[in-house]
Amino acid sequence: MQAFPLRMHPRIPFNKPYFSGNETRYIEQAVRSGKISGDGLFTQRVHRFFEQEMGFAKALLTTSCTDALEMAALLLNIGPGDEVIMPSFTFVSAANAFVLRGASVVFADSTALNPNLDALALEELLTPRTRAIVPVHYAGIACDMDPILALAQARGVAVVEDAAHAIASYHRGRPLGSLGTLAAFSFHETKNIISGEGGLLAVNDRQYGPRAEVIREKGTNRSAFFRGEVDKYGWLDVGSSFLPSDIIAAYLWAQIENLQDIQQQRRAIWLRYEAGLSALAARGVGLPALPDYASNNGHLFYLVCRSLDERTALIDHLRQQGIWAVFHYQPLHQSAYYAARHDGRPLPWAVHYADCLLRLPLYYELSEADQHYIIDAVLGFYQTY
Repeated sequence: MQAFPLRMHPRIPFNKPYFSGNETRYIEQAVRSGKISGDGLFTQRVHRFFEQEMGFAKALLTTSCTDALEMAALLLNIGPGDEVIMPSFTFVSAANAFVLRGASVVFADSTALNPNLDALALEELLTPRTRAIVPVHYAGIACDMDPILALAQARGVAVVEDAAHAIASYHRGRPLGSLGTLAAFSFHETKNIISGEGGLLAVNDRQYGPRAEVIREKGTNRSAFFRGEVDKYGWLDVGSSFLPSDIIAAYLWAQIENLQDIQQQRRAIWLRYEAGLSALAARGVGLPALPDYASNNGHLFYLVCRSLDERTALIDHLRQQGIWAVFHYQPLHQSAYYAARHDGRPLPWAVHYADCLLRLPLYYELSEADQHYIIDAVLGFYQTY
């Protein structure tokens, strides 16, 4: 990720965490309750919200989206000899979750339309060893889920949605994270709703619900014990300590209470960028594409420059104006760790987005004046480049 030298302080940062004002009040309530470890009052509120409003069969808060993905790998019994398909243009957590279980990752290319996984090229990547497909809803814009789900059902393969960007975004009217077997969300401070660090595992296939609860509690039935369902708890399965403190859930609950307002504001900023920068398309600069099956949750707004040199020059130009714009993922199939394990297929779109995609500042408190300043700075760059 591009960063400012320590001596420089951006006038307009890339991100600024949202704060409603109730976060600290709810944290104090959690502390005064005497229950600040996992699965307290605020955790239960968060779970109910996602189950009732998003339709997940079971929602479980985790300490990160990474942990939610690792839980998914454990639930699916992924192991050595198994293969998992995912896009190369994604964050390393998606791959690590399955590599840690001994699986091989088969990287898919992105589409020309947007950085999402190319669903129409999936079938040729499937083998008898394929156990899961991991579509990543980049920028909160849905992958083309119909062919993914149809192929997975026909082949008996699980779908694990990486919905880290995708809170309150939809595919044909259904919430992202509710379509796959399992899904993982992020509440990192750069996301739409946040808890600093944090995540959530959505379980949509009910058969995995009871075991997910055990895996999340160190492989024990401790949660059932605290509900009074068993008279003592013991070690039943593999697992780890994936549940967060109720203090984290308290912060998150204040964000959830303001979800509609947050989404409305972020979408307004996104649409203002789209309108202000639309003329760049005629010059060959890419803007986010929204397919007819997808909705827009205003997670991030990006440009796709025409070359790496152009992006570098644009970043430098914006930096000189006090604007922090950043690039994103590096293609995992070319990474130092996995390049030798990749099967050698070229993935040109993944490389293209890694070289050319630039994210512009987008956060709740970004004023219209500052946003117009950013738009003018970008347009000014392209007047001379």
